[in-house]
Amino acid sequence: MTTVLVVEDGLTDMEILSGYLQQAGYYVVCAKSSEEALDKIGSSKPDLIFLDVILPGKSGYEICRELKNDPNTSKIPVVFCSTKNTDVDKIWGNMLGAQAYLSKPINKEELVVTLQQLVKP
Repeated sequence: MTTVLVVEDGLTDMEILSGYLQQAGYYVVCAKSSEEALDKIGSSKPDLIFLDVILPGKSGYEICRELKNDPNTSKIPVVFCSTKNTDVDKIWGNMLGAQAYLSKPINKEELVVTLQQLVKP
């Protein structure tokens, strides 16, 4: 089963995103901070990471940069999910190596299409 890590400090957004992913047939692991995310990446070896931009500790941008610079994690697709949804935010996410950028509130259909492009359940 495909494992997806959801890094989100907002409980409601985490529950919504996790629910959509589980309904689509994915195994979901959650983290609420950058530190917890880095621990879970090491232990659960996710196939895809949904990453909020604004987090306690390091930002999602900083985490993405670290992941993409590490040969052990550089191939894991990263999708930003954030309320920061200006064109500049999306360009910045793309420059850091993210494969997609979804704006909150998350649209279930957009989420499913993005997942289908990046991984197979």
